[in-house]
Amino acid sequence: MLQEMNATGEAERHANRTAIVITNARVVLPGHVMHGTVIVEDGLITEIHEGPSRLEGAIDFAGDYLLPGLVDIHTDHFEKHIYPRAHVRWDFMRAALAHDAQIIGGGVTTVFDSLCVGATTDNPHRAEILTPMIEALEQATAAGMLRAEHLVHLRCEITDPATPALTAANIDRAIVRVMSVMEHLPGIRQSRDIDAYVARAAKSTGESPDLVREKIKVLVAEKGEIGAAIRPEIVALARSRSLPLMSHDDTDIEHIDEALADGVSISEFPCSIEAAQAARDKGLGIVAGAPNILRGGSQSGNIAVRDLLVADLVDILASDYVPRSLLDAAFMIAADPGLSYDLPRAVAMVTRAPALAGGLKDRGEISLGMRADLIRTDLHDGHPFLKAAWRSGLRVA
Repeated sequence: MLQEMNATGEAERHANRTAIVITNARVVLPGHVMHGTVIVEDGLITEIHEGPSRLEGAIDFAGDYLLPGLVDIHTDHFEKHIYPRAHVRWDFMRAALAHDAQIIGGGVTTVFDSLCVGATTDNPHRAEILTPMIEALEQATAAGMLRAEHLVHLRCEITDPATPALTAANIDRAIVRVMSVMEHLPGIRQSRDIDAYVARAAKSTGESPDLVREKIKVLVAEKGEIGAAIRPEIVALARSRSLPLMSHDDTDIEHIDEALADGVSISEFPCSIEAAQAARDKGLGIVAGAPNILRGGSQSGNIAVRDLLVADLVDILASDYVPRSLLDAAFMIAADPGLSYDLPRAVAMVTRAPALAGGLKDRGEISLGMRADLIRTDLHDGHPFLKAAWRSGLRVA
């Protein structure tokens, strides 16, 4: 039970200990928002109580929100810093530092950098940049250069024959914590609307729609055979290391059945309400993209995440390609009168739920004994913005 402490009691209790005292905050707890005080000692949350603290040195939040540090289970954003222009490759370490600045700036204190394993037709360079990206994150972490904690989510492209070897070469690194299987082919999963895909490709290449369709037929036949052989190898690697495994862009009920047979625990970015409902019915967790919420729909013409929220078919939000979209989405969802999500429930989708999905039980909510990954947030005209961030009780922003 949360109880207000008097100033004398606080002083006696903390006289011989170094503590961070955050007070006069709107504390977003697992079940409600409390105006009160949170005390951190040795990197852990040790006390939570209603009302102000009079301890000397207490940080007065002046009514700002205190949230758990956000946890992002999937962001592709690191790669954008490797290639700030289509034909410009940046230094890997400098790219990692630039990426980290945007991650922490969005209130994310733990990020699973989703690195593509294997090349695709549109991105043939991905196979060669995977290992240097991971090594840059490892080296920067060891040197204490990063403000957020960076872990790796290997998203394995099953249409590349090189993917199993690339996965095997990196899977045993301590930084690797999550895996997913994905299949980027026209007319399948994310790009199910083949007419729209043909129109985009024809505009981009200058080729006729008929020629684009013929090329797609050849590509799908060739890559489909490769994927059928590669997917079991990736699944076996994930199982052998007991890593959480996700299925990317499930669109049909058959995709969910396949995921279930493979031991997948989470359907990531389902593209249809039918697939999301099947995932829920069969006990899979569901990850949706926060940018979809902010845009009001899918960039690929698939299901709007708001529709999934209305149907209670979202467990976790991921930033996908915009790091700060998690913070924006949580407050937007909580403010939406058409959704039955209060702020604690919305915040849990970007904190505790992804932490648990990634096997991190020590963070993601403000409760006793949890790691003190915390962010200070205020609102201006409905827009949340970061004022400060702590990781394990250390100020990092």
